[in-house]
Order: sequence, then structure tokens, then C-alpha cells
Amino acid sequence: MKKVALVTGSSRGIGAATIKEFAASGYNVIINYLTSKEDALKLKEEVEKKYNIKALVIQADVSIEEDVKKLLQESLKEFGKIDVLVNNVGIAIDSTLEDKTVENFQLVLNTNLISAFLTCKYIGQEMCKNGSGSIVNVSSNTALDAYYPYGMDYDASKAGVISLTHNFAVVYAPYVRVNTIAPGWVKTDMNKELDEAFIKEECKHILLDRFAEPEEIAKEIVHIAESSYINNSIIRVDGGKY
Repeated sequence: MKKVALVTGSSRGIGAATIKEFAASGYNVIINYLTSKEDALKLKEEVEKKYNIKALVIQADVSIEEDVKKLLQESLKEFGKIDVLVNNVGIAIDSTLEDKTVENFQLVLNTNLISAFLTCKYIGQEMCKNGSGSIVNVSSNTALDAYYPYGMDYDASKAGVISLTHNFAVVYAPYVRVNTIAPGWVKTDMNKELDEAFIKEECKHILLDRFAEPEEIAKEIVHIAESSYINNSIIRVDGGKY
């Protein structure tokens, strides 16, 4: 029986690349989206045709408890289990301190942090019932020591993801491994509006002198998910940010 991987926010960017990587590794996959239905369906068609696996597309706002319950039940109805959960969904609302609002701060926290709590809670409990599973939470190197004041709400949410990782690793031991990947700058839609001068300046502080491709992050996510003795770990993938 094929293993099953669920990736939140997986219609585009790192999420889509991760779906492709799991599919290439022989997993059946669950593509979660909020608004990008067309992208999600195209991705389903692509991976099913190319890799001879089954892909399930589910619309859900994973920051809402009832949506997460629905996501879990629809996944179990189709596949009977979830072997890997990747908490990838995330947004950033960069602005000056003066322009930051409580509403936007809360939206970032709900999308990036509350969603990870809810999926880790409900899907992780199901994994425990099955006696095995792997969760990979996508945080950021800005949660560690690569500060970016325009995104302090994003940074706070991603630091919270790291804290969740440690706590869920303890709660679910020894059955479910829970780890975090902390990428640096990645070439995604979230960063497509960045000024070229800003990108050039940022690359001066990356030993590899470039932003990552989504596929490079995806490969590391799958590696962590499948590494049977990596647990409760925070793994940076940022090209050597300094």
C-alpha cells in the first residue's frame, strides 16, 4: 500500500513542489488549497499522469477548526490514513511598524501558526492511533536569527511554529516524529514583488549567493519526512545565511 502525504497550501510554490517530490517518491498525495482551485486541479492531473499515483484535492481553510476536521475526514475516506503531514501554508503582510494593524497581525498568526496547531492536533492524533507518522512544519530562518522588521508578525508566527514542533514532538513520542524546516529566501509568489536591488543586497549575506528554488526546499522536506531517526529538530535550509 502506498504511503500518503498531505501538504497544506500546496497548489503553488513550495507546497506544489513538495507534492511533486512526494509523488515522485511513490506517495499518494493530498493537495490542499484555499482559493487556487484551478492550480490545484492542474497539479493533480500532472502528478497522477506523470507518477502513476492517486492525488486528492481538498479545499479547506486550515486556520479554521471545522475545516481541518473536514480535511482529515475526507482524506481518511479516500486513503484510510495519512503517513506524512507537511504544514506549509503561510502568508506574509510586510509593512512598516506604523502601518501594521492588529487585524493583519492576527491574520498572519491564524494562517501561519493556528493552522499548524490545528493540523498537528487532529492529524497527529490520528497518526498516533495508527502508531506511526511524520510531521514536517515549515518555519523560516527569520524565526531564528535572520531578523526582518517589516515582517515581525511573520517572524513571530514562524517562531511559534518552532515552539509547537518541540511540544508536539514530546506529546506524540515515540510514535510520530515532528520536525521543522527553516528556509531562507525562496523564489516563490510571496517574494516575486521584491525589488531587484533588495534581492542583490540580500544575496550578499547568503554564502551560495542566490535565493533557493522551491524544488530545493521540497527535496529537504521529503528527506526529513522519511528520515526515521530525525525528531524534534530544526533544520535550516537557507544557503548559508550570515
